[in-house]
Amino acid sequence: MKKLTTIIFLLNLSLSHAYSIQPDVFVQSTVNRASEILSKNISKQEKINQLKLVAKETVDIKGIGFYSLGSTRKVLNDNQKKEYFDLFEDYFLKSFSSRLSEYSNPKIEVQNKEIINKNYTIVNSILVSTSERPEVKIDWRIYTKNPDNPLIRDLIIEGLSLARTQKEEFASILNSNDGDINVLFKNLEKFAEN
Repeated sequence: MKKLTTIIFLLNLSLSHAYSIQPDVFVQSTVNRASEILSKNISKQEKINQLKLVAKETVDIKGIGFYSLGSTRKVLNDNQKKEYFDLFEDYFLKSFSSRLSEYSNPKIEVQNKEIINKNYTIVNSILVSTSERPEVKIDWRIYTKNPDNPLIRDLIIEGLSLARTQKEEFASILNSNDGDINVLFKNLEKFAEN
């Protein structure tokens, strides 16, 4: 009986590792999905809608949103946090999908990965050059706390962190409006509506 319990335990242990997704495989799979959508013969709006679904599955939108808000998130009440997250999600999905939909079949090659700690891995890749654009270095900050569900937390394009840039932009809006969160809400709403 003890032997059977040990075998079942080891089987479960090996199965749990068999289903965890390596961050570099996750990134390559994600970019392949996006590339497939972008190469389809469908309208730009259909591409945008499909890219939004990919983003919802693969990006830690909530994590990026609260990081982008900086220390301001600590002074928001629960209703404001919910309103902010709803607005940020719309803003992020529109920004992400409309930028990406401009590309026609981008080819991204994952090169290697660097495990920072159990929660984060940096995956290095390049956007392959074409006759219209040069090669672009893209590093992906992958949140790996749950190895079965890795999520993208940041893209660092040629050394520039998109999450940090977003945080600085939001801080600028808040600083020039005496920290009024409603001004940021209006900005996010306006962007998502256009």
